[in-house]
Amino acid sequence: MRNLLKSIFISLFPLLAIFFFVDSGIHLFFQDSLIAQIGNIIVSSGVIFFFLNIFINPVARTEAIPKYYTLWIFLGFSISSFTAITNHTLSHSIPAISLAVGWVIYLAWFSVFKNRNNNTILKLNTILPEFKLETTRRDYISSHQFLSAPSIFLFYRGNWCPLCLAQIKEIAAQYKELENRGVNMVFISPQPHKYSKNLARKYDLGFHFLVDKNNKVATQLGILSKNGIPAGFQALGYDSDTTLPTVVITDEEGKIIYINLTDNYRVRPEPKTFIEALDKHLTA
Repeated sequence: MRNLLKSIFISLFPLLAIFFFVDSGIHLFFQDSLIAQIGNIIVSSGVIFFFLNIFINPVARTEAIPKYYTLWIFLGFSISSFTAITNHTLSHSIPAISLAVGWVIYLAWFSVFKNRNNNTILKLNTILPEFKLETTRRDYISSHQFLSAPSIFLFYRGNWCPLCLAQIKEIAAQYKELENRGVNMVFISPQPHKYSKNLARKYDLGFHFLVDKNNKVATQLGILSKNGIPAGFQALGYDSDTTLPTVVITDEEGKIIYINLTDNYRVRPEPKTFIEALDKHLTA
């Protein structure tokens, strides 16, 4: 139920910001409670531009609390709320109050994953369990086929996730560094094969783009995210469930030498972290 509510929340929250932005703009045009409407526009624009920046100018990570957006949103909230208090009219400040509360919910509730450190399957210095995936041609492939060389397994949510695509792009930029270390780069998602095939064509660098059909591997490894897809994306062919963003690096024998189980979907490791982990292993 918790994840289902998250799925609905993240689809409605940006839309609510757009609605309040337009509505407050109309009230401002007709000079209805000017200061309160300016506050409302500041808050709603902060929410809108945050999500626009993620989708239009994809970044692989953000701060856990994006300080500039947060300051901007609470500036607008303060302006609108001050007007409500001084004029004893709460109704004009409802957009600012609603969106500021929504922003706090987004940061403190939606963005975080609980209990990831309780994963008993993925542990440092243990052997990564064998699992089977599908290629973009729907052939089965075993994780054991990547033994005899270091491997980076990156579990990503799907092409619908702009942070995931940005993360893949920056890893692709480190292709030569990974190739020099003889690394198998394996990207794993439960998304439909056609989306993984598009990525494989885009990044024709010898990377492996594999499909975890029905989230069997995510379930096996304890990284399943029930109802982790924003409501509405199912219309594009995605399943409601997905995987939690996860990075596992194994050595030539399949032993885990690095793992990242992020507790915030916007906070992800940089490629240099992977390279440092590999170099540490190679020089040990």
